Amino acid sequence: MSRTRIKICGITREEDLASAVAAGADALGFVFYPPSPRNLGILRAMELARLVPPFVTLVGLFVNADPAFVRSVLASVPLQFLQFHGEEDAAYCSQFSLPYIKAARVTPSLDLLEYAASFPKARGLLLDAFVEGYGGGGKTFDWELIPKRLPLPLILSGGLDAGNVAAAVKAVRPWAVDVSSGVEAAPGIKDAEKIAAFIDGVRNADV
Repeated sequence: MSRTRIKICGITREEDLASAVAAGADALGFVFYPPSPRNLGILRAMELARLVPPFVTLVGLFVNADPAFVRSVLASVPLQFLQFHGEEDAAYCSQFSLPYIKAARVTPSLDLLEYAASFPKARGLLLDAFVEGYGGGGKTFDWELIPKRLPLPLILSGGLDAGNVAAAVKAVRPWAVDVSSGVEAAPGIKDAEKIAAFIDGVRNADV
């Protein structure tokens, strides 16, 4: 059985970054979307990025951002992956010379095979719940809506926490899982015990 990768998104504090790394997270997400309670300014992101050890991937999340803003972040923050959560098209996503992940907000009417095919250069497709605004809002979606054979590696998100992530991994067998609110004590404030329990749940499902 392959190992499910784990991304802890919405890191805002040094201690949360350290907890995620110590627990075994493969990737950390920095949010660059001002309406979010997890939003980081460039200077703050630079401070946190200095603490990321080798072989932990640093991902920057953007939503319909002006390309000039994305480039200003990239000029200062050593991101290794980009994650786009808005209505960005393939040409937009491909212009920054970094590998990227495209998010899809899942509804019964969304053809995920067609959606994935429209981003042929994406490295992965992140599936999230559809809610007002952007981000899954801590809500799950019907995993039965996921096609059995997507053309891109599947990153499962949306309402995951320590209580349901093992079932999610067993049911979907994604390449990776992505969590933010499910390991928080409050918006933007992670809980070290919840992070550890979440990662333990993934590892137990991989056995």
